[in-house]
Amino acid sequence: MSNLIPPHGGKGLTCCLLQGAELEAEKKKAATLKKLAVSPREKGDLIMIGIGGFSPLTGFMTKADWKGVCENFLLSDGTFWPIPVTMSATKADAANIKEGEEIALYDPENDEIMATMKVTEKYEMTEANKKFECEKVFMGEGSKTVEDFWKIAKDDHPGVQMVMNQKEINLAGPVKVLSEAEYPTKYAGVYMRPAESRKIFEERGWKEIAALQLRNPMHRSHEYLCKIAVEVCDGVFIHSLVGNLKPGDIPAEVRVKCIDVLVKKYFVEKNVVQGGYPLDMRYAGPREALLHATFRQNYGCSRMIIGRDHAGVGDFYGMFEAQTIFNKIPHPAEPGKALLCKPLMIDWTFYCFKCDGMASHRTCPHGKADRVILSGTMLRKMLSEGGQLPDHFGRDEVVEILRQYYEGLTEKVEIKLHGAATGAQK
Repeated sequence: MSNLIPPHGGKGLTCCLLQGAELEAEKKKAATLKKLAVSPREKGDLIMIGIGGFSPLTGFMTKADWKGVCENFLLSDGTFWPIPVTMSATKADAANIKEGEEIALYDPENDEIMATMKVTEKYEMTEANKKFECEKVFMGEGSKTVEDFWKIAKDDHPGVQMVMNQKEINLAGPVKVLSEAEYPTKYAGVYMRPAESRKIFEERGWKEIAALQLRNPMHRSHEYLCKIAVEVCDGVFIHSLVGNLKPGDIPAEVRVKCIDVLVKKYFVEKNVVQGGYPLDMRYAGPREALLHATFRQNYGCSRMIIGRDHAGVGDFYGMFEAQTIFNKIPHPAEPGKALLCKPLMIDWTFYCFKCDGMASHRTCPHGKADRVILSGTMLRKMLSEGGQLPDHFGRDEVVEILRQYYEGLTEKVEIKLHGAATGAQK
């Protein structure tokens, strides 16, 4: 009997990734089916469904599931779920696919068939439906009204742009996943399935595990959050996104290198596990914090570290809205259907010269002038412009890796600062 938190949904890990003879037979069949291209976001979602990261999902959402998730955080069977997981097709492609038919889903970038899907439902994503999804999923407290939100969202919110640029029809149905794409080889030793992280945690005798979400290089604030979690849990799972980010963000292989250096030099290694997962960022702030907690439960984590502006972009979200949303979600009574992974809420952290160390608003009595505000966006902006970082912003070893990366870039991307990155909101 495992001491770890059970997977979300009450059905164990629902893995749709085929192996062995079953995989070979399905590959042969897939070669004979109609093909539908998947977007990078859909590819990541597909792999997570395959490896059990999105348990209890076994396919792409029906209209009832999509609407229930957007409106009430609930699938149609009453299971908590925070963000739509959908597959889109053009009207022309959808017209050529019958309900009940099996199709092959392929990655056009690598010309690889990723999965087969039995299409059980087709439903239109009108502009009104797309706007409905965006307003429910992406509109945080940073926008006072719907009008305020749309004034800037179409141009400045990558998640909104992703939804509004989706094709016109959503296809629903169960999938059989045939590939994990490039992730097992490109990120060997880092990319991890939930069954693998759970095995490691059990071998170490851990029960309470906190997950740290990373999409930026690991700076001193991240390090401090991890060390707080190590003090109150059995261990920490540093879990990096290795899917796609927005322009100007730092590639996963560079971020992984930074984490390796930090873990080896500044942590007791037996208390830390590093892993990677294949999703694209949605930049959904509070809703994405809930998604992070949901799939971390599947990876075996009982706590999700939630700090300042978690999964945010620009000034769309309140600074700690990703913490307070955990108090507003439904808690289904039926066993397994509620979110069990709890937030580990930590205030804004920084280096304080007067405290002579890392601190937070809860522990430091000094003023803003005495603090080094730490943010991944600020770090990227300074390094991309060749600027000098303040003392104590990052570990020297990490900064050196990042400098080498930026010096090797031939094209620069302008990085916009926002309130959460500069300390303007505090």
